[in-house]
Amino acid sequence: MSPVTAPVRRPLAATAADQDRVARGRRARGRRRLAACGALAAATAAVFLVSLMVGHTFYGPGDVLRVLSGQVVPGASFTVGELRLPRASTGALAGAAFGIAGVTFQTMLRNALASPDVIGISSGASAAAVYAIVVLSVSEAVVSAMAVIAALLTAVAIYLLASRDGVAGARLVLIGIGINAMLHSVISYLLLRAAQWDLQTAMRWLTGSINGATWDEVVPLALAVAVLVPLLLGRSRHLGAMQIGDDTATVLGVRVERTRPVIILTAVALIAFATAAAGPIAFVAFLAGPIAARLVGQGGSLLVPAALVGALLVLGADLIGQWAFDTRYPVGVITGALGAPYLLYLLVRSNSTGGTL
Repeated sequence: MSPVTAPVRRPLAATAADQDRVARGRRARGRRRLAACGALAAATAAVFLVSLMVGHTFYGPGDVLRVLSGQVVPGASFTVGELRLPRASTGALAGAAFGIAGVTFQTMLRNALASPDVIGISSGASAAAVYAIVVLSVSEAVVSAMAVIAALLTAVAIYLLASRDGVAGARLVLIGIGINAMLHSVISYLLLRAAQWDLQTAMRWLTGSINGATWDEVVPLALAVAVLVPLLLGRSRHLGAMQIGDDTATVLGVRVERTRPVIILTAVALIAFATAAAGPIAFVAFLAGPIAARLVGQGGSLLVPAALVGALLVLGADLIGQWAFDTRYPVGVITGALGAPYLLYLLVRSNSTGGTL
């Protein structure tokens, strides 16, 4: 009598109902993403318009729109066109640059702590700027150029120190935090040596401020955003693959060892130009990605939502700092007050979750 063999179980093919359920889920996520991005864009545009309207003299939306269209409006043409518009433009562009660069690091390294202002890149730019102000006493253009170069060199140093046997997110974060602490010590030493007039300039730069922004700051930053953001958006698929893991990304056809340095340098350049224009506005790069992830939900790239969140954070914080209190505060003070509690929360949470978005 032949032994009875158990029937071979074959995987069941997906039913039409299963496929329909998956399709409905994708459509729902797409609708949520579109709605969230639309709401963020509308909110950013609204806050940008309010920034042009509000000041010692209030101008209605009609006057502001006429100035933006090129018409001459007595009083408003100078106040809105030459004072408020460069300030708001710098805030929006810098916020978008901080947001998209921050979420690029967090996604690629799979760690929400891997933000440029946490791992030392912004501190590299700050140390160079303070040195240029306190020791060299150079012009603002040279200060900005030195900040950009120092941010790039700091990023290269962190990457090289963390690249032994491949770049691990946790190792890069730890090395970056150490370099951040070292650079803050350098900044503190330089500030102790500074003359009083240089100290005020350096502290204003370190705080992160868009007070007194001019078209001279807007133009280089706008050009950097116009060139570098499309480069990152064009690699969003590669970035999403690397979020799953280097091995999986390689199987999917991503040349990780070539793609990662390009993405890092592009994101660092965005941070550098934004920092050169507005200073190291605290925690915008750190907060934009997690906020965007919670608004748009799972699936899809976070680059565009994070850019919109970053712009909205800077513009909103600047309005709050200027008009919500008896004393006017730079935008970096407000974003720092918002970001510090979240950093503490994330440090506690990362012990169990790894600090992922």
